[in-house]
Amino acid sequence: MKILITGVNGFIGTHLMEGILATTDWQVQGFDIASDNLKPFENNPNFNFYKGDMFKESEWLEQQVKKADVVVPLAGIAKPAYYLEKPVWTFEVDFEQNLKIVRLCAKHKTRIIFPSTSEAYGMSGDEVLKEDESPLITGPIVKMRWIYSCSKQMMDRMIFAYGQEEGLDFSIFRPFNWVGPRLDTFKDAEERKARSVTQMIYDILHRGKISLVNGGEQRRSFTWIGDGIEGLMDIISNKNGKAKSEIFNIGNPKNNYSIKELAEMLIEEMKTFPAYRAKAEVAELDIVQADKYYGKTYDDLQNRIPSVEKMDKLLGWKPKTDMNELIHKTVQWYAEQEK
Repeated sequence: MKILITGVNGFIGTHLMEGILATTDWQVQGFDIASDNLKPFENNPNFNFYKGDMFKESEWLEQQVKKADVVVPLAGIAKPAYYLEKPVWTFEVDFEQNLKIVRLCAKHKTRIIFPSTSEAYGMSGDEVLKEDESPLITGPIVKMRWIYSCSKQMMDRMIFAYGQEEGLDFSIFRPFNWVGPRLDTFKDAEERKARSVTQMIYDILHRGKISLVNGGEQRRSFTWIGDGIEGLMDIISNKNGKAKSEIFNIGNPKNNYSIKELAEMLIEEMKTFPAYRAKAEVAELDIVQADKYYGKTYDDLQNRIPSVEKMDKLLGWKPKTDMNELIHKTVQWYAEQEK
């Protein structure tokens, strides 16, 4: 199988590469604007990399889409701090540039596996979010957070439309707060642009306190990246064609915790690592208002719990890693990076 992965240098991209190269004979053509995370794969005969800007490489991308059996377009903006600060850029990347890829896949009859987001559900009132039933409800226009959610949701709808009108072969997956190594960098965290786990680890080590936006009562369902990649590879494999034309949640409903609980668990876990113990023992929780931390265009949803029944029923996938193990593995990775 020949696979084109855009955004291959990112969090999901690098972990997907690890999974593919370790367990399959698939040939991967990677594409990204950077390559700093790809050194472990440089000499692998099943991996080729092309460095470029998706805004400028339309001809090259079309050639690769035509050659590929499957395209996984992972290039996108997925950090709240970025899509609040640069909403136009977020829309251009997450919708406009990826729509080009979708249209090329339709044109050349290439299968596409599109990364949607749990944020597509927005402020849905459903206690458990189901792919084909839950309403997708976003907040007011003045709350810029929702441009990311709307961009992804509109892409989901366009993919379905291309499937209906032009026979596009597709699957869509919605990651629910995947966590693990390389989620974000400490440079992101230094600028307060990292996502929750990386930001908290950095804050414990360098600020002595974790900022809890609006008290950290928001709840999320955290998923170990390794579990997520196994599910994604099941979708790519598409055994017996069961993933075709389907949307899948990939998350862990049993790992549903508040952001405050996550902070407390991280502090306790970091106390068990000698290099981190002193900083973790004096770390504090600092409640801040959202408009002071993110600005006035921020908005949030209080909870996200995924139904993963479809992944289990059609593909036989279930998440395996509980919250304590997820946190331990993540902190351990950061500790090993500093040796």
